[in-house]
Amino acid sequence: MKKIILTALFLVAITSVFAQKQSGFGLKGGINYNANGDYYDSATQSSESPESTIGYHIGVFGKTGGRLYIRPELMYTKTETEYSSGNFKLQKLDAPILIGLNIIGPLHVFAGPSLQYIIDSEFENATIGDFKDDFTVGLNLGVGLNFNKVGIDLRYERGFNDKEVSLINDNSSVNINRLDARAHQLILSLSILL
Repeated sequence: MKKIILTALFLVAITSVFAQKQSGFGLKGGINYNANGDYYDSATQSSESPESTIGYHIGVFGKTGGRLYIRPELMYTKTETEYSSGNFKLQKLDAPILIGLNIIGPLHVFAGPSLQYIIDSEFENATIGDFKDDFTVGLNLGVGLNFNKVGIDLRYERGFNDKEVSLINDNSSVNINRLDARAHQLILSLSILL
């Protein structure tokens, strides 16, 4: 039992030495496992839940602090969600403002709001009406590991604001459908502190 405890303490000490504690700025990128909200078909008066798909993001971040830190980020994000009537593609700028806590060694947790601005959107076989507001707010919650200047994190993002948009089917001007464009996604990122 003593050997196990000593080994565990030794591993914690070693990983603490190599954990990223520096302030600075860097680059990040990764993949998003994304789904938007339900698609409502006015012709059949039914709704459909989406199929999640893989997207990507790339951007920059800053970090300041020690055990308790602040990490603002700016990322370009591209996602796609599949519905039986077509795919919904979305491009946006995300600006999370995260507050994190280094737990032990390289392990840290973080949370914070994510400010989002829609750059472009497209729905296959339909014309998208205007979003009431291109700006929205979401929430990021996550956990990560940092080793020297390299970090990896996994987070969950959910949009707060209602982002319903109307879709006009290209085959019929009578059939107006609705789509909940709020994202909920898992985000896996790799970051490098410069």
